Amino acid sequence: MGKLPKVYVNKKSNKVVNNEEIFYSKDDNTHNNTLNYSNSIVNSLIIHKKINDIFNSPNFVYKVNVMVTTKDEGEKELVLIAKTSDHVLTIDNKVILIDDILKIYEK
Repeated sequence: MGKLPKVYVNKKSNKVVNNEEIFYSKDDNTHNNTLNYSNSIVNSLIIHKKINDIFNSPNFVYKVNVMVTTKDEGEKELVLIAKTSDHVLTIDNKVILIDDILKIYEK
């Protein structure tokens, strides 16, 4: 074999910061918290879609009868008449936060 070329190598003087630092831990509960957070986002999006579908249906003219399950009050039969981006309004002037609704369906 022939002669190997001589190569000059600088000594590493500081930490390389052009890579991300990640770690994996099998028993870490952080992943479960992330899943719960993403599940709540998905559930919120589903509730918003259901409410939009109810108000955009051909059956909705002025009011609609629905069954609503909320975090605080449980399941109730309500008559909805309007919605905003964050709330729904019932015929008896109750304002319900959409994020508090766990389940909703048209009766």
